[in-house]
Amino acid sequence: MSGMEIERKFLVRRDRDFKSMAYSSSRIRQGYIPTNGATVRIRVRDDKGYLTIKGPSRNGGLSRYEFEKEITLDEAQHLLELCEPAMIDKTRYLVRCGDHTFEVDEFYGYNEGLVMAEVELGSEDEPFERPDFLGMEVTGDHRFYNRQLRRVPFAIFRGTLPEEYR
Repeated sequence: MSGMEIERKFLVRRDRDFKSMAYSSSRIRQGYIPTNGATVRIRVRDDKGYLTIKGPSRNGGLSRYEFEKEITLDEAQHLLELCEPAMIDKTRYLVRCGDHTFEVDEFYGYNEGLVMAEVELGSEDEPFERPDFLGMEVTGDHRFYNRQLRRVPFAIFRGTLPEEYR
């Protein structure tokens, strides 16, 4: 799949339940191949592999070009060997709200305690229903890009956030 990706990102409030609302969950491990300009991600999601290439962010991080292709699990595991050190490890929960599906990621390792939700939109001004677990919007905040979390993990800056997100 390729095209323009339009998404908004939010921190999830610690005092709100999202797991009971999830209709699906999967474990994800991903790494990043060193490049200049584009982001090249290798992902293993349960028993499937994916190669994703993302262009630079536009409009304050709201949109960017994305190309994604399913590859074999064996190919993904071999490509992970080419990735920069420190993998992202998380569980992704899918939660429906109104006409949209929110991807809620619960992180592990050095990013333990971080829970973020993303919603993909058809246009930058598309309205969407907000589930009550959504908190502060972090769209365009580079600290919360997965590639950046690999370099500067949540454990380093979690104390700078309000208590409801730590």
